[in-house]
Formats: sequence, structure tokens, C-alpha cells
Amino acid sequence: MSEASPAKAYALHLGVIALLFALSFVLPAYHHGLLARIMVLAVFAMGYNMLFGYVGLLSLGHAMFFSAGLYGAGLTVYHFGWSVPAAFAAGLACGALLALAIGLLALRTSGVAFMIVTMMFAQVFYLVILYFAAWTGGDQGLVVPQPARILVLGSASLDLTNPTVRYMSALALFSIVLLVTLAIVRSRYGRVLVAIRENEGRTKMLGYDTFSNKLAAVVVSGAICAASGAAYALLFGYVGSSFASVQYSILPLLWVLLGGIATTLGPLIGTLFMYYVVDVTSGYTSAYLLIVGIALILLVLFFPKGILGTIRQRWLGWLP
Repeated sequence: MSEASPAKAYALHLGVIALLFALSFVLPAYHHGLLARIMVLAVFAMGYNMLFGYVGLLSLGHAMFFSAGLYGAGLTVYHFGWSVPAAFAAGLACGALLALAIGLLALRTSGVAFMIVTMMFAQVFYLVILYFAAWTGGDQGLVVPQPARILVLGSASLDLTNPTVRYMSALALFSIVLLVTLAIVRSRYGRVLVAIRENEGRTKMLGYDTFSNKLAAVVVSGAICAASGAAYALLFGYVGSSFASVQYSILPLLWVLLGGIATTLGPLIGTLFMYYVVDVTSGYTSAYLLIVGIALILLVLFFPKGILGTIRQRWLGWLP
């Protein structure tokens, strides 16, 4: 794979951001709202990709990081009346601290054991949510009231329930995380993570502390996922235990695999593809999962490294 110049890589990503911005003015209302949701969940996939794609650690516990941000933001607004910025910061902090604690324990394992341990922690987190149903809403969840979802900036205020404000807020979060992720993977630290993925033993021989680097990656990954969860709670106004289930640990894995492992734009493409395949096919038949399965099989056959990953391998080797 050839290396893209920093200017070329950043121009591509800024172009994608500009395209998403332009789409907000032309999309019909339904797709406008759907794309806002996709951008928030693409951030979740980017957080997962940071650990799985660049470090090579397969986790089935990332739903707990997303849910930590979701409940950290949602509960502080719902029960304590915190402001939107304070609630978002609380969700981000909950995810980062949880990732630090889980990382210190789970990174004592590797491979399949790491996957199983993260899944077990995620299940414990899910059961805790159900146990404290009086606070969390249990299976039914909680609906964050509209007055609590108003962002006050000095003398101005932004209503996050407004479709335009919601879309632009989702785009802002997506843009920041996308550019930060690009900066990380192009940095020296990002190259160390790739070296750990390819050959951890040799990376240790070169003098790098692989445990500390992997732990930092877990924290960064967890914080990004928590930012997505916090944004979801504040923008869409719902906090539910289903987001902490195993399914929501499998979904970002699927999105990353579809879009392209270890590609910065792959999570967006995978999330976009999966959402629209399900959305379009479910409008025609109740057996839409069969069609989705066939589409995924064809995609794996013709794009074995995901959409963007295969494009990078075959035609555009400079893609980051």
C-alpha cells in the first residue's frame, strides 16, 4: 500500500465532511433524520475500528462503552437536570473510565480469551442496568424530555430535537472524531499500534511497552464509543437497555468488516450500507433478513476486505 501525503488524506476526509454538510440541504426529511442517526452510529463503529482494526483486538464488549456514554448522559439529564454539555462530558467520562478499568483486566488475556472476557463484562453491565430498573428504566428504558435537550450557549439556545440542529450536531461529532482518528492512525503512536497488530513480540523487542499502548488504545476506543452513546441519548432522546445487549457489540464489528478494517472511512461506509440495505429491503418484504444475508455474502465474495479495504488493495493504495 502506497502512502498518501497528509494533504491528500486530509483533503479526502474534508471532502466527505463537506458532502455530508451539503446533503443536509437536499435530503428529504426521512433520509435527513436517518443519516443523522447513521453518523452517530458511525462514530461508534470508528471507536470499535480503533481497537479491532489497528490493534487487532477482537472485542464483544463494546456495547458497554456505548451504553456507558448513553446512560452517563441520559441519566444525569433525566434525574439530575444537568445541562447538555455537562451530561455529554459525564457520558464521555463514564465510557473512558470504564474502558480503563476493563482494559487493565482484559488485556491480561489475548485472542479468543480477550473476546470472551469483554463479552462477559458487557453481560454484567447489561444485567446491572436491568437490576437498577428504578433508575435506568430497565427493559422499557427512558425517554429524555424535550426541555432537557436544549443546548444553551451564552444568550443563544439550540433545540437538539430540531431536525436541522440534530443533523448538524451529529455531523460536528462525526467530523471531529473522523479527523482525530485520522491524526492518530497517521501518527507515530498509530504506527506502533499497527506494529503490535502485526507482530507484538517483535514490537516488544524494539523496546515498546505494548501493554501501555494497548491500554491507551482501549481507553481511546471506549471514549469514542461513549461519545457516540452520549450523543445518541441527547440527540434522539432515548436511553434503553437494548443498546447494552450483545447484539450492539456485534453490529459495530459487522459495520467495520463491511466498510473495511483499518480504514478511517470504512466505518461510515459499512454503517451506511447496512442501514440502507435493511431499510430498503424491509419496505418490500417481511423476509428482508434473507435478502440482507444474500447481499452480505455477495459483498464478502467480491469485497473480501470490505468495501473500502478492497478498493484500497486493488485500485487506490493511497487511501488511509
